[in-house]
Amino acid sequence: MTTPDFVLRAVGHAYRSGGAALSGIDLTVEPGQHVAVVGANGSGKSTLLKMLDGLVFPTEGEILAFGAPLTEDALEDPAFRRDFRSRVGFVFQDADVQLFCASVLDELAFGPLQLGLAEDEVRRRVGDVAEHLRIEKLLDRPPYSLSGGEKKRVAIASVITMEPRVLLLDEPTSALDPRSQVWLLDVLDEWKREGRTVVMATHDLSAAAEAADRLVVLSEDHAVATDGTPEEVLTQRDLLLSVNLIHEHTHRHASTAHRHAHAHGPGADPDETHGHRHG
Repeated sequence: MTTPDFVLRAVGHAYRSGGAALSGIDLTVEPGQHVAVVGANGSGKSTLLKMLDGLVFPTEGEILAFGAPLTEDALEDPAFRRDFRSRVGFVFQDADVQLFCASVLDELAFGPLQLGLAEDEVRRRVGDVAEHLRIEKLLDRPPYSLSGGEKKRVAIASVITMEPRVLLLDEPTSALDPRSQVWLLDVLDEWKREGRTVVMATHDLSAAAEAADRLVVLSEDHAVATDGTPEEVLTQRDLLLSVNLIHEHTHRHASTAHRHAHAHGPGADPDETHGHRHG
């Protein structure tokens, strides 16, 4: 039997102020799955992703990563930390938070060097990833001089050079122009063919439906509202309305009122329920 990449059992997280960020989350992520965690702003998507990366820890329940408890104490152990960090890569929503080196080349080399890899292996990885993501011409440039789309590519490349088995992506399509969004979806499709696990947090239903095998919907009370394939989830119109992922708009033609469902998120065409994406 294959060991899941992650198992969450009755996981909750409360802020120090007492407010809940997550409540009673039960979730299993199998190797190679592409999972989109979707929900309105403030539903707990980013907190959940940070938990999977060991940046935030449950205040109740437990998380297993690759069959072992993922705790603050566990990450204090150098062997566990190195193994976990080599397997899991996190791409933040805001690339500026992630990029801090003097050049793009240094950004791509930083992670592998922290893993203790030999310089020859680091150079090989940097060269391969830069070529693959088409950022060779950016290697000598400082990250602050890049466009938003270029920064996103560099942020992803800086994680890929560590060759993680699991990719965690927080709002990956945010601030991307349409061409960069297509590029990112192509990258996600390639990762799927390679068997990498992807967990992405997003409120963009269009991107989630295209990139993921499975949608986990968080409600505004920070619990799992539903979990299923994109086809199963996106037909639950009343549920999507209740969790604030789509909204109804009423307008009149003469004496007749019409209601249409609108879905949040950029870049999609109207569907059969007259849904429109807002950028």
